[in-house]
Order: sequence, then C-alpha cells, then structure tokens
Amino acid sequence: MVFNSLEFIAFFVVFFFLYWFLSNKTVFHQNILILLGSYVFYAFCDWKFLSLIFISSATYYVLARLLDSNLTDLKRKITLFTGLAFGIGLLFVFKYYGFFVSAFYKMFSVDHPVSFTAKIVIPLGISFYTFKCVGYLLDVYHGKMKAGSNILSFFCYISFFPTIISGPIDKAKNLLPQFELPRVFDQLAARNGMLQIVWGLFKKTVIADNCASYTDNVFANFSDLPGSVLLLASFLYTIQIYADFSGYSDMAIGLSRLLGFNITKNFDFPLFSTNIADFWRKWHISLTAWFTEYVFTPLSILFRDLGNLGLILAIIINFTIVGMWHGSKWNFVLFGFLHGCYYIPLILRGKLNISKKRNTEINVRNVISMTTTFALVMFTFIVFRSDTISMSIEFFKHMLSRSIFSKPEITTKLEMIKFLLVISFLVIEFYGRHKNYAIENIAENRPFVRWVAYYLLAISIFVFAGLNQQFIYFQF
Repeated sequence: MVFNSLEFIAFFVVFFFLYWFLSNKTVFHQNILILLGSYVFYAFCDWKFLSLIFISSATYYVLARLLDSNLTDLKRKITLFTGLAFGIGLLFVFKYYGFFVSAFYKMFSVDHPVSFTAKIVIPLGISFYTFKCVGYLLDVYHGKMKAGSNILSFFCYISFFPTIISGPIDKAKNLLPQFELPRVFDQLAARNGMLQIVWGLFKKTVIADNCASYTDNVFANFSDLPGSVLLLASFLYTIQIYADFSGYSDMAIGLSRLLGFNITKNFDFPLFSTNIADFWRKWHISLTAWFTEYVFTPLSILFRDLGNLGLILAIIINFTIVGMWHGSKWNFVLFGFLHGCYYIPLILRGKLNISKKRNTEINVRNVISMTTTFALVMFTFIVFRSDTISMSIEFFKHMLSRSIFSKPEITTKLEMIKFLLVISFLVIEFYGRHKNYAIENIAENRPFVRWVAYYLLAISIFVFAGLNQQFIYFQF
C-alpha cells in the first residue's frame, strides 16, 4: 500500500475520520489509533516483518529507560553497546550479510555455495526505523534528552505510518514530544498539508514515473544507443530520483500536517545547489543530519590532530558509509566514496563551513556553480543507477563517445509533452526555491491564477500519471 494508490486513499480517509471525529477526546485515544493504523499500514506493505518493528521498539524503549536509571558508567556503556549491536546486527543480517559473504568468497577465489543468503528479504523501512531507534539511544546516553516514560508515545514515534517506510528520519527530541501534546485540528495547516500532498503526488506520478519510462529503457539497452540519448537519460534519472524521493517526503509531511504533526523537511531544492556541501545540506536532510551527528562528528574529533587530512578521511569514511546505507552493492559504496572525494577541494580551500543560508541570487557565478554541481551529482547517479560498477564504466564509455554530439530522438508527441512537463517542473522548482515547497502560497494575492494552477496540477496528474507505483527508496 503506497501513498499513490487507491488502497491508501481509502485507508487514510477512514483513518482521518476516526482520528478527528471519534478518537479526538484525549491524546491517549489518538495515539492508540496512530499505533494501530501504523501497524495496519505496515502489515499491508510487509506483514511478515511487522513483529520486527514491535521488537525493535520494545528493545530500545527498555534500553533507554535503563540508561536513565542509576547505572554505573560500565553498565551504561554495556547497555549502549547492546543497543548499537542489536541495531547494526539487524542491518547486517538483512542488508549486508550476503554482500560480505560474497566478497569473502571472491577474495579467496572460492565458489560461493548456495545458502540461505539468497533467500534473505530486506524488511521495508528497516534502515529508517533502525536509525530512529539508534539515534534515540545515543541521545539518551549523551544526555541530550531524557528517556520517555510513555511507552505508547515511543511506539508511535518509531512506527508513525507517514514516515515508517522512507522517512524522514526525525530525531526523537523533535517528534517524540509531539505525541504527548494535545492535537487540535488546524484548518490552515490541513490546507497546506493537502497542497503539499498534491505537489508530492505530481512529482511522483507525473515527473518521476514518466522519467522512469524513459530511463529504464535506456539503462537496459545503453550499449545500443548513442551517447546523446545516454546523456539525456542520465539527466532525466537525476530528476527522476529527486522527484520520486522528494515527492514521497512532501506527501509524508502533508499527511503528518493533516494529523497535527510537524516533521522534518527532507529536501530543500538540492538540484540548484552551488557546491557539493550545499547539495548535502539540501538532499535527504534528515539522513545527512543523522550521519553528521553520529558518524562524521565523532570521526572528525578522532582525526582532529591530522588537520585537513583528518577532515578528508572523516568526510570520505562518512560518505562511503552513506553509500553503503543504500544497499549491499559495490556501486553504492563507490557512489558514497565519490561524494566524499568531491569535498576535497572545498576542504583544501577552507570553504567547507560556508553559510547555511539560502543563496537564491541569480548571477553568472551561481548559474555556473549550479550547473557544475548538478553535472557532478548526475555522474554519480549513473553509478547509483547501474547494477554493477562495470556496467557504469561501460555506460560512461558509450556516453562519452563521439555520438554524444548527435541529436537525441524524441519519437512521439507524447514524449515531447512529457519532456516539456519536466522542464516546466524544473522552472517551477527554481522560482519556488525560497519556499518550503515550490507551490507554497502560489499566487497568494491572485485567487483566479491560484485556482487555475490548482486545476492544471490536478488535470496533469489524471492525464499524465505514470504506472510505476513503487517508490525508489522503498528498497533502502
């Protein structure tokens, strides 16, 4: 059951009615419904691993409570280590066991025997809710927050259905308290939430899914196509993965607003970043913040005596792990490693800690910086999209041949219309990049223009929506 499905619409309409009209007397009743609704939602997606969410929630609730009790320093460290080992162990077994076993056998040139590794199924959302759990435990251990005593609120925080499958990865100190406060229906917040849901749905069904219909064919047959087509497909895949994932995040944020919650913004128009550090401050913000706090910062402290070399090592290790977070393939490892290497010029020039304020000024320098950064990111997404590293190398060879100067063919009028939709989407995103989402407060003082825009958005969803319902980041 995905957000862009009739099943989910039916589920959410019923849930919304029960939430605001039958269980709105107390926070307790609302949280009971959230927990039950979240488990029902996850069971529709992946019922076999529903118990794993319950076990993870119970384990980290107990461990955090132990950390806040009168334990000795040694016992606190043992408790923390137990929690880290449990979370990392889950990820290792389900996501990386087969990868490391395969690498081991290849290293010693031994045939890999048939084993249960081929049958391991990755539970949906395991990376996202495990990071929530581990981050919560680390915050309690370091005294950044107290362990919550309300077990119901904690279970709701871990399993909250708008974010359980693909985030955002809200920190406990930001989202957990919201489950313990009274929630009253806010008409303005609901209106904004609905508009953001529609914009997210447009991104996913009209932009991402139509890009997928083109890119999937090109990546499957790249050796028979000219370099110009491969370049266009690389460009469109970068748009696709952004529209797909940010579209999910927009819908998750909008759904949460309809229920009275404010969750972390996950994308801040990263396609218009002026350098790689700017890109990662705007791309998958909740994951970047998680790795910055719990991986990069400790590494940078560990290597602080090495100066710039230590900072470079910390950055590269951090982003290599970010790449591995996506899955157990060497191309994901290379994807992260390349992004870490992109930081080296910034570090050597002393420009790593540039201002975090939005740079929305339009000038030649910024346009060149945006174009260069987009190209660098696009090249890494070729590695990301390829099945293997060797496939990405072959793709680059074909793309960078003389045929890159040929004219890419767009065979039908429908393809041309879809391509123009992508360009229009980028224009809208560019001019709305100073907002929370591109069409927030669109034509605020011109009601006629605003409603025309709403109708055009709705019509395009009905007419041009693609058929690829699955979200890309569900696999991570």
